[in-house]
Amino acid sequence: MVTGPAPPAPVPKVSARGLGVRFHGVPALSGVDLDVAPREILGIIGPAGSGKTSFLRAINRMDEFIPGMEIEGSLSLDGRDVRRFRNLYALRRRVGVVFPLPVGLPLSVYDNVALSPRLSGVRGKDELDGIVEKCLRRAALWDEVRDRLDTLGSLLSGGQQQRLTIARALSQSPDLLLLDEFSIAVDPVTTMRIEDVLRELREEVTIILVTNLVQQARRVADRTAFFLTGEMVEVGPTEALFEGGARDPRTTDYIEGRFG
Repeated sequence: MVTGPAPPAPVPKVSARGLGVRFHGVPALSGVDLDVAPREILGIIGPAGSGKTSFLRAINRMDEFIPGMEIEGSLSLDGRDVRRFRNLYALRRRVGVVFPLPVGLPLSVYDNVALSPRLSGVRGKDELDGIVEKCLRRAALWDEVRDRLDTLGSLLSGGQQQRLTIARALSQSPDLLLLDEFSIAVDPVTTMRIEDVLRELREEVTIILVTNLVQQARRVADRTAFFLTGEMVEVGPTEALFEGGARDPRTTDYIEGRFG
């Protein structure tokens, strides 16, 4: 039986090679080689100061706004070096970010979500209404706020504000979503609701989830990377890492709570 050549492997959504990050000359991350597949949820775990957030900042080119931050090595989005996006905002329209604490804009719930579409040129009320409802539904928030869309977003509960930031990130139609320890200020019930949202979103969006909750990575991530003191120790299928398949004993020690 004659078979043709194997189909080419899909281009990684994110690819890092020799990635390093420094702040005022002090290394925060060094020598990271990591690919993230399209529509994958990648969890990143590790103690404070291990370089997890620095990795997200490099993807989103936060060095443009953080004095003293320097990036070395290569980092690409869909095969294109992120440094070659001449328009930084063209990159950021494709990369949604949710920070550890909800950062609500001093706007109504509706306007928090509608801001990005408006900046992209959407003007019709019906179209904006549809975008706002869709994003709030995807963030599991619509049923709770549908009758108070004119309320200031800052008046919502902490868990609702965090879901509002997810809705706002989704309103720009990103194909990559970065979440940095979103559950720090969120109660356990809301955390579980957001995790359900992430599982649904993976059908459309690639997600990189930095979490300080080891079991959250186990519940949500397809693969998990372990960062420690500025290096990526290893990455692998989540269940394999948690079921004794870690190659490095430091990963097992961290997962089992011996440090961190």
